[in-house]
Amino acid sequence: MTKHLFEPLTLGELQLSNRIVMAPMTRNRATPEGVPTAMMREHYAQRAEAGLIVAEGSWPSAAGQAYCRQPGIATAAQIEGWRQVTDAVHARGGLIVLQVMHAGRIGSSCIKPPGVETVAPSALQAAGEVFTDSAGMQPFDAPRALSTAEVKEVVDEHRQAALNARAAGFDGVELHGTSGYLPMQFLSSGSNRRSDEYGGDAAGRARFAFECLAAMADAIGAGRVGLRLNPGNTFNDTSDEDSAATHAELMRQAASLQLAYLHVMRAPLASIDAFALARAHFGARLILNDGFGIDSAEQALAANEGEAISFARHFIGNPDLVRRWRHGQALSKFDRKLLYTPGPAGYTDYPDAC
Repeated sequence: MTKHLFEPLTLGELQLSNRIVMAPMTRNRATPEGVPTAMMREHYAQRAEAGLIVAEGSWPSAAGQAYCRQPGIATAAQIEGWRQVTDAVHARGGLIVLQVMHAGRIGSSCIKPPGVETVAPSALQAAGEVFTDSAGMQPFDAPRALSTAEVKEVVDEHRQAALNARAAGFDGVELHGTSGYLPMQFLSSGSNRRSDEYGGDAAGRARFAFECLAAMADAIGAGRVGLRLNPGNTFNDTSDEDSAATHAELMRQAASLQLAYLHVMRAPLASIDAFALARAHFGARLILNDGFGIDSAEQALAANEGEAISFARHFIGNPDLVRRWRHGQALSKFDRKLLYTPGPAGYTDYPDAC
């Protein structure tokens, strides 16, 4: 049977009212302490008509923070702040999961609390810079390599983050496995030079992400856990000797857990068909992302390439995106200059079409 964007969908324990997913987007509107704000509550509630909202990447511990004003899911205040967001989304009939994002070597001591180290699979500094409120652009920190015992502690931080997310009212969690953050640092041969069980071949390099997923699934149920991947991604100085094969290995491992979904982004390399790779090695329950409009999304669903489609840019300037597409209304543009600024402009002030 042909699938359409406005049909309901079940992904594990998640009951979506439609197949239009709001992709996670870092917007830097939390407090300096990583506590979600009333502004964030309004932003997400405005977009509750999405079949599923994947809330922005949030750190499971202070060591995992990447950006200024990035929310966390580690403290009581953060949990309560997120509870205000999830209550508002649920009050409007929405469904929302939290993306858990440990940045690893991506970040700066100018952002993190005093004394918090930057850690990574290996002591390899990433090329590039990050904006800090206190000192402007700064190079990424030179990280300290985690010991084997410490890796297992970080895995447990992900388990606790899943529990905290549920305590905050989220319907589930998504592990951020791309964009050069910690799971991808372990996964990629260019940033993982370890000789223990978390390094070596692709199976070893995939172990960290798999163990995080398994811990989260054990804590809150596999049907409430998702994974986001982007084969071929080189963001934040990421490189791998064979990205397709490496991601296929993690997809196979993740498939054994019976997760709610795999959120897979279109590969930036023409040589990799990320969607076909995911179907071959993870199976069904795919959310597809990157570059879709309403017509291409409908075509992808009709061709059984995935079960749902996620959108980022379209949701920024169109809080009522689902209604606009239902009624054939034109989409509004958004202001790129306001993506990461601290105030409501360009965040909560985009009007509905009606």
